[in-house]
Amino acid sequence: MFEQADALKRSRYDRFLDYLSQLSLLVAGIALVVLTLTFGWLVFGRYVLNSTPTWVEQLSLLLVVLIAFLGASVGIHKNTHLGVSFFYDRSPFWLQQLFQLISQLSLAIFGCVMMVNSYQLMLFKWGSDIPLLGVPEGIRAIPIMLCGGLVLLYSIGHLIHLFHRVKAALMR
Repeated sequence: MFEQADALKRSRYDRFLDYLSQLSLLVAGIALVVLTLTFGWLVFGRYVLNSTPTWVEQLSLLLVVLIAFLGASVGIHKNTHLGVSFFYDRSPFWLQQLFQLISQLSLAIFGCVMMVNSYQLMLFKWGSDIPLLGVPEGIRAIPIMLCGGLVLLYSIGHLIHLFHRVKAALMR
């Protein structure tokens, strides 16, 4: 019932979060295709050309991190992340909302800490290069920083919806 009301009045912020989620999935999907192509090149180079491309491993590590962290942030947005709902499902409405509040606040704080610390890591590692790729080592922290920022934004969106649900329930 509440989801129907939420779907009818999508705010500009909700549409922005949906756009970010779709963009994240698109980037992760492209990264997955590039990952597949680079491994295809690795196999072709090793067994056909008899010359193994050594840069594939380092690039694949970057792509896997990008795919995993963008996918994780989308899971937060769509509420498909892992959770145990045994007590939540059997609790009264007010306790469910309290559980949601604690969960979303924890995720927002975690996302903020993740974003700030990975930004500092990126700055710290920017001076050295990734072997065989010739790009700054700090690039490895960018997907983690993006994920932290997205988790923070998505959690804020969930908190806004939570407050609207509680407000609607109190007005009845």
